Amino acid sequence: MFTAHAASRPTNRTRGALLASVLAIGLFGLSGCGSSAVNDTFDLSASPVDVATTASARSRQLLVADPVALKALDSEQILVRVSGSEIRYLSKAQWSDRLTRVVQSNLIEAFENTGRLGGVGRPGQGLAIDYQLVTDVRTFEVVASGGDRGVVEISVKLLNDRNGSVKAQRSFRAEARSASSSNADYVEALDRAFATVTADIVAWTLKSI
Repeated sequence: MFTAHAASRPTNRTRGALLASVLAIGLFGLSGCGSSAVNDTFDLSASPVDVATTASARSRQLLVADPVALKALDSEQILVRVSGSEIRYLSKAQWSDRLTRVVQSNLIEAFENTGRLGGVGRPGQGLAIDYQLVTDVRTFEVVASGGDRGVVEISVKLLNDRNGSVKAQRSFRAEARSASSSNADYVEALDRAFATVTADIVAWTLKSI
């Protein structure tokens, strides 16, 4: 049989020791966060895209709307799919900004690099918009099973801003093998997959306008 004992009241010395312990734990937690290693920061590249276009595209202005993505993707962390349903994030690595912002900036730059639109920009820049490019980032991950590779899939709608109708829609997907399991090679594989998807989106858009 267990015997219950009355709890003794803490003395002033005990209270002082407990307070010192709590403060020590708090300071340790702060110093631990402050001394953690800085993550390597990666960006994506907007490769030049050489595409044919319609004559009308040169007088059109395109707005690249803010992309959407699931919360697991839309952060500065780089997603790694370990198995069919298990995801993690790449250790000691991060994007230069939230993924959707990085994607949007590179799409805008890719369209600008073609020189084949009357104008291209993002919301808030005061464009007299003819079309909106609405994007949904469905996959942007390193797949670490069955051969390490970068996989990117973006669904796109081309919206006529004059009447709100969808002129065309399509999903673009690409994969690229990683040379190794290093962070740099993982990101390089993602960059190559994204470059393919970007080129396809730009070509498709300019032909659809």
